[in-house]
Amino acid sequence: MSKLFEFSGDLSFCLGGSIYPNPKDSSHFFSLCHHADIYLPPRKRSRIEAPLLFSEEIFEEQLPASIEVLPDECLFEVFRHLPGGEERSICACVSKKWLMLLSSIHGDEICTKKSTQSLETEENSSPSKPGETLACNTKDGLVGSNDNEVEAEAVDREIESDGYLSRCLEGKKATDIRLAAIAIGTGHRGGLGKLSIRGSHSSSGVTNLGLRAIARCCPSLRVLSLWNVSSVGDEGLYEIAKGCPLLEKLDLCQCPAISDKALLAIAKNCPNLTALTIESCSNIGNGSLQAVGSYCRNLTSVSIKKCSLVGDQGIASLLSSASCSLTTLKLQALTISDVSLAVIGHYGKAVTDLVFCGLENVSERGFWVMGNGQGLQKLRSITITSCQGVTDVGLEAVGKGCPNLKKFCLRKCAFLTDNGLVAFAKAAVSLESLQLEECHRITQCGFFGVLVNCGGKLKALGLANCLGFKDLVFRFPLMACCTSLHTLSIHNCPGFGNFGLTMVGKLCPQLQHVDLNGLNGITDEGLLPLIENCEAGLSKVSLSGCVNLTDKVVSVIAKLHGVTLEELNLDGCKYVTDSSLVAVAENCSFLRELDVSKSAISDFGVAALACAAKLNLQILSLSGCSFISDKSFPYLMKLGRTLVGLNIQNCSAISSSMVDLLVEHLWRCDILS
Repeated sequence: MSKLFEFSGDLSFCLGGSIYPNPKDSSHFFSLCHHADIYLPPRKRSRIEAPLLFSEEIFEEQLPASIEVLPDECLFEVFRHLPGGEERSICACVSKKWLMLLSSIHGDEICTKKSTQSLETEENSSPSKPGETLACNTKDGLVGSNDNEVEAEAVDREIESDGYLSRCLEGKKATDIRLAAIAIGTGHRGGLGKLSIRGSHSSSGVTNLGLRAIARCCPSLRVLSLWNVSSVGDEGLYEIAKGCPLLEKLDLCQCPAISDKALLAIAKNCPNLTALTIESCSNIGNGSLQAVGSYCRNLTSVSIKKCSLVGDQGIASLLSSASCSLTTLKLQALTISDVSLAVIGHYGKAVTDLVFCGLENVSERGFWVMGNGQGLQKLRSITITSCQGVTDVGLEAVGKGCPNLKKFCLRKCAFLTDNGLVAFAKAAVSLESLQLEECHRITQCGFFGVLVNCGGKLKALGLANCLGFKDLVFRFPLMACCTSLHTLSIHNCPGFGNFGLTMVGKLCPQLQHVDLNGLNGITDEGLLPLIENCEAGLSKVSLSGCVNLTDKVVSVIAKLHGVTLEELNLDGCKYVTDSSLVAVAENCSFLRELDVSKSAISDFGVAALACAAKLNLQILSLSGCSFISDKSFPYLMKLGRTLVGLNIQNCSAISSSMVDLLVEHLWRCDILS
């Protein structure tokens, strides 16, 4: 056997020795996970199961393969003449060195062979083989092929670079090697269109080298997202700017090494950029925003958060540029002042969505000037959070200056009172949705003032964590009803009680969605008038955390609105018993979702649901119902014919064996246990 391996005659099948100089050197090899993008041909199963033992001396004495002694420049030239993407993928599997060399080849540098008729060139050079000429992809086009072949190759390259593939690397998986593998593997399989890199390791993660591989091999890239990638700087993004001119969306979050220089290159080389998001990038400032505003004529969405170098100058230059077509603008935790809001109010003629959050240096004057700038005629939605400059005067000006405003959301604005809210409701004649959260100076007067003065277009009204409410008895003119309101949501407002609900029922007869969460003060007495006055029919009712409600309310809901009711949430209603489920089973034939978690129902209630003739529940939650036991198994099996979701967590009387049986038989249903 040893002589067989020492044989080196003319019939030697491995001239020059092994292609691997030293098998112990692991740096020449790398492993890829099962979903890597490198193409691997199927391997045949070995017919010899006995282990083969080789001596280390044999490998050490063999000379390296001739191709391995070539310099990188020669290997580069060899690789660029590979006929197709699969061949390049196979070669990339040989070693890290080959992978990185292949990933450094730009698409314009790859040469392909096309079968053509024998043509004479100006240099009187003949083809290497009869009927074949060499056609190289250059920046000027294809050389040495006829019109049909040019068209065929153009179609092939268009198919390869559609850019419909998406890749996401997170944490330890985000490395340059994986990016190089993605760059090589996706080129001939549709082209990479979206790339997300999140949480790269600081020492062994993604660097500029990995982004360069993507830029060289993936010209179809349209969406790039970099989150918490501290090792990527201007050089990597500059490569993306040069190699990916089709880029449309760029998202940079916690990238301290990226500065204005990189964004300037993106602005100049990526004219199709439509969306830009910058968050916690300490070296990006006003200069890059000015360049983006000047060069990116298709830009429609900009979001900037926690960038200390961004100020009034950057926002002003972005909006005041002649090519500005912004429709969505989000400014959060910036040091901008009233000047920026004044510019927005004057130049934001295309803006439809505005988001302001944590603008500590903006005062009442800024919102007043923005509203009176007469430039926000197309504004449809505005969200303001934690801005102390929002006062009664400023909010009224915004309502008057935005005649098409339909959605308004206000959070954590401590200086707004009832007077300002009612004045805004009168001024915003097109308002359809109003959401208030943690506005503690808003009371019951302001709430009902909005309902009376909303202009007849308000469709949704929501309150959350507003502590200024007190259940006071007073009168409103019943002629001023809000017949347009369809959705009412009140969460964790402890002062909202029975009188408030009774008045809502009288003022809003067309309610269809009612969401009352955590209102400990309401009882059957207050909720029944609202339910009885809903003329349109309730379709979604959530009474989660309303601990004082009883079966009486549920029975009335089922009888009056059973034909329209689709969702019912009674989570935490501890006084709800089996009689409520009996009423639901008899009347609610269109009910799809039912939540009776932490209530007093038992096996009898589940049996009533299972025996209902027309009930087709899809989601049922029984979490925390201690009276449900293994006796409910046959009824749950019957309900399981239509269920897609079942929650039986914290049901202490249900055994683990019953849970196993449910999981085994209801395999189409997601069961939480």
